[in-house]
Amino acid sequence: MLTLHHLGRSQSERIVWLCEELGLDYELKRYPRRTDNRLAPPEYKALHPMGTAPILTDGDLVLGESGAICEYLLQTHGDGRLVVKRGEPGFADYLYWFHFANGTLQPVVLQVRYLERVDPSDKNAVLQAARERFNRVFSTLEKRLGEAPYLAGKEFTAADIMTVFSLTTMRLFKPYDLSPWPNILAYLQRIGARPAYRQAMQKADPDLTPLLGAIPE
Repeated sequence: MLTLHHLGRSQSERIVWLCEELGLDYELKRYPRRTDNRLAPPEYKALHPMGTAPILTDGDLVLGESGAICEYLLQTHGDGRLVVKRGEPGFADYLYWFHFANGTLQPVVLQVRYLERVDPSDKNAVLQAARERFNRVFSTLEKRLGEAPYLAGKEFTAADIMTVFSLTTMRLFKPYDLSPWPNILAYLQRIGARPAYRQAMQKADPDLTPLLGAIPE
């Protein structure tokens, strides 16, 4: 039995979503964040040396990192679904956007968040540079979603699963307005219409309405 340890309002929602898209048989264990600092509780941190979400257990295997867990599940249980294979159209796009999520998109959102906490003034040159990169990253994503309905092309893939958290739930921690990027907003509406996404979010965080609009409410 696969067991997914889900920290509330975290990147581990990606794995709940992937399991739902693949129709996998899995056990979901939910862990609320601490009320004093919004961090993971001690029992969650004890599951893995890094103590970060998500964490998947499969027999004796204990695996962290959402990208690694996605690849593990796709290769062991995916039967070729939600991926673009070598030699197929969009293979390079699939690889790029799958890794763009945690290699570029998520880091720039976090960088701006942390720099604003230190010094939000216009005199903070490092923050201004990070904001410029933020806009460049989102403009690149906007352009891609004007070319194709999904990141790897015409079909929904795991690259989309890796990306959506940074555009939705992450805005609980770093609010930002998506109004300048209408293609991204249209994309989130397509995502929100997916039954597996709705089912996953209801299971993972039943008290949270997915943040699919321009401004977090």
